[in-house]
Amino acid sequence: GMVLGNAITGTSLALDRFLNDLTTNRGQVEALLALGATRWEAAHTTVTEALRTGMIPTINSMMVMGLVSLPGMMTGQILAGALPTNAVRYQIVIIFTIAAGTALASLGIILLAFRALFSQQHQLRLERLHSKDDLVRNSHAEKKWLNLRRVISYLKSRQGLGSREEWSSK
Repeated sequence: GMVLGNAITGTSLALDRFLNDLTTNRGQVEALLALGATRWEAAHTTVTEALRTGMIPTINSMMVMGLVSLPGMMTGQILAGALPTNAVRYQIVIIFTIAAGTALASLGIILLAFRALFSQQHQLRLERLHSKDDLVRNSHAEKKWLNLRRVISYLKSRQGLGSREEWSSK
């Protein structure tokens, strides 16, 4: 349970950072691809930063473990009469298992997103982030908006309204 909970937090942070960095730095990534870089070379910095971001909560909890916070499992074992050295050993195993689980889960989700967003021909395909229904809906909305603009332009020309100010005053 602890491993899964921490892994979910790490993967959500890593994936969010990966997608945000790709959309923000799209021009830079596409420029690298256009200059002959492979998809991995173009996205290497983005992948590294996403993995680092995904590991931040786990690393922070490892830094303060035993100093600021007392882990529940270790405290419970000591209160139950176990040797403190054994309790500490179990806690170390658990925290390293949590760190490994978070790292593997974050790496897995980033690699899956990487494969989905980069084609075999080394092209960035950010349009794959949206479902086809969203794209169809957006294209229909865009067509309706263009039709509405045409109708407004037609009505303005029929009434002899030239500027926006003239149109809003009548």
